[in-house]
Amino acid sequence: MQIRNFVSAILILELSLPLPAQQAKLTIETIMQGPRYSGYAPSGLRWSGNSQKLYFNWKRYSDPIAAPMDTYAVNRDGSNLVKLTEAEVRLAPPENCTFDEARTKCLYTQSADIWLYDFSTDKSRRLTATSDIESQPRFFPGAKEITYQRANNLYIHSLTDGSIEQLTDIRSGKAAPEEEEPKKDPKKELSSQDFLKQEEKDLLGIVKQRNAQKSEARARRLRENPRKPYYLPARNSAGILRLSADRAYIIAVLNETPEGSKTAIVPNYITESAYTEDLSARTKVGDAQVRSRLVVISTANGEVRNVELPLGEKPKATRVFNLVQSDDATKAVFLLRSADNKELWRMALDTETAKARILSHDQDDAWIGGPGIFRIGFLGNLIYYQSEVTGFSHLYLQAFAGGDPKALTSGNYEVTNVEQSRDKLLFYITTSEGSPYNRHFYSLDPSSGTKAKITTAPGEHNVTLSPDESWIADIYSFTTKPDEVYIGEKKSGAKLLQVTTSPSPEFLARKWTEPAKVEITARDGKKIPGHLIKPPNVKRNGPAVIFVHGAGYLQNVHNWWSNYYREYMFHHILVAAGYTVLDIDYRASSGYGRDWRTGIYRFMGGKDLEDHLDAAKWLATAQGINPKKIGIYGGSYGGFITLMALFTSPDTFAAGAALRPVTDWAHYNHGYTSNILNEPQKDAEAYRKSSPIYHAQGLKSALLIAHGMVDVNVHYQDSVRLVQRLIELGKENWELASFPVEDHGFVEPSSWTDEYRRIFKLFEKNLK
Repeated sequence: MQIRNFVSAILILELSLPLPAQQAKLTIETIMQGPRYSGYAPSGLRWSGNSQKLYFNWKRYSDPIAAPMDTYAVNRDGSNLVKLTEAEVRLAPPENCTFDEARTKCLYTQSADIWLYDFSTDKSRRLTATSDIESQPRFFPGAKEITYQRANNLYIHSLTDGSIEQLTDIRSGKAAPEEEEPKKDPKKELSSQDFLKQEEKDLLGIVKQRNAQKSEARARRLRENPRKPYYLPARNSAGILRLSADRAYIIAVLNETPEGSKTAIVPNYITESAYTEDLSARTKVGDAQVRSRLVVISTANGEVRNVELPLGEKPKATRVFNLVQSDDATKAVFLLRSADNKELWRMALDTETAKARILSHDQDDAWIGGPGIFRIGFLGNLIYYQSEVTGFSHLYLQAFAGGDPKALTSGNYEVTNVEQSRDKLLFYITTSEGSPYNRHFYSLDPSSGTKAKITTAPGEHNVTLSPDESWIADIYSFTTKPDEVYIGEKKSGAKLLQVTTSPSPEFLARKWTEPAKVEITARDGKKIPGHLIKPPNVKRNGPAVIFVHGAGYLQNVHNWWSNYYREYMFHHILVAAGYTVLDIDYRASSGYGRDWRTGIYRFMGGKDLEDHLDAAKWLATAQGINPKKIGIYGGSYGGFITLMALFTSPDTFAAGAALRPVTDWAHYNHGYTSNILNEPQKDAEAYRKSSPIYHAQGLKSALLIAHGMVDVNVHYQDSVRLVQRLIELGKENWELASFPVEDHGFVEPSSWTDEYRRIFKLFEKNLK
């Protein structure tokens, strides 16, 4: 029987779906070629200045996995699709850049130098050529000068005559004693050394003469350059520097690296040197974090003043970020977030007085989040921003002077992207209005509130407007069709022309199944969205597998090509082998608003796990699945849920595969984990009930753990610690598969293939 089962498993690996006979057999080895089978997704869309040509990054499916993306260009009518040479790429519009107010020029960095691209001529030129690193280039109002940062200082560079002026004198280390005139304290008793120094000056003429020369030189330097240097405290650096319109002040965000924090080390065993080498990874949740403060620096004398923050009698530990100036640099706003991420202030800054005032304030008992929640910008004398205050992330306008905000969008949907038209009269937004399963592109008139839907095909649209705003380039995908570039006129319902064809011919020859949308009623009455694929001739009491998407805050039930495309293709192999496959957007998934997002606060493995347990029950009661033949698997957060399922509800699943799983949240990063579980030293209960390693004694079903050994996100240590726990508990029905050259996201097709062969074998052995 064991031999027959083994042979059967090998044969099933070669099974294809019951599709037309001419199609090639679908195998794990084939689909785990990844983009060499299903195609490389295009990215980085940008237009020529005359709106006649589109540029983007892309690779052919036959290109090597390790090869960098190429740059392609195509005419807007879809003709003359060509791959650019290295020389042509250097002359092409940059992928990311900072525009001037008229959006006719943009600045970008390349090889640590500043470049300018002129869209009126479609030509680029280099502005700096130094051994230092220049960064954060910006146009000064009028676009005849630019500012940029170099070695913690701000410079202004004339585009007319090429002159450069240093606007700040920010230094590291300590001030040299001779830089300041010694100050005498009349109340302080002279030391013997001070007495001798004074006596020498009074007694010897040469000493008195040299002392006078030094004093005169110091005074002359002060007259010629009255700017006093500012010495950064230890472990400090200048993060953002912005020049005010009158050139009198510089707004600076200063960041302080914490003292005593510890960075985890990930050993790398497969190296060119043949010696084990250490990879620097990250700190762990609860460790000291980078702190920041906002200051105003005088360009005239270098005086530095801390910005006063109006937080009342109980100042909170906060962090400054996303400092934004108006186009004319006369106004500035910034975001201030509490260290526990439960409060967010949008603030206006008066640079002359170095005082801030509150424009709006969001508070969440769980944590501040949602799409676009940290977006803020100017619209003339107004600011726009996104807030989740209604339960869904929407777009708001508010006067810079203050007052009540005005909602530009509303309803049970989310705004996922916001851009402004060139004339600043319109917004272009992407939303989930109408269905959480689609993302469509709209124009929005903020004065009237009129909204026009431009894209219509179901799926996801990532639109890039042409400079004249009459054409769109769209990276579009559907459930069964990977991302491709489309071009068309910016008209509602206009037919878009497909420019790229990314997948291999073998992929295109196959008819891929569109999963059925289902809703499962959870124990608290909420409707859980799901994707269901069933075998063509499904039989009662058959097996099923539940796939758990990773990231926690991610959506996988939708109408576009999944981030988990390998898993989507693997599910076709499972279905061909007789499995029903289900995946759900459990509590904490994105796309469904604030309450869904925060449903796991202080308990990961609570409602999110209950949703999967309810889904397993639904498979048995509504789909006729044998409740003793249900498996579960997933990676990262999906691996964590798999472990929690097998450890805390051991009779629900017969087998599970936990890939790169978090096993103890106290060992994960701060930015993600502290939002949901607070800090381990302050909320130990939340960490203990949320971490699988504390529940491992419940394991009964078959468990496969798979982990990349150079994972710098969820460290291999997580699985090693769990393995030791399982050994100490005397558990037997588990195995660990280690992948020596893989990080969190596998790259090598051979690793993907080995991992999913093991998953398939696990289910074949335990669910049939």
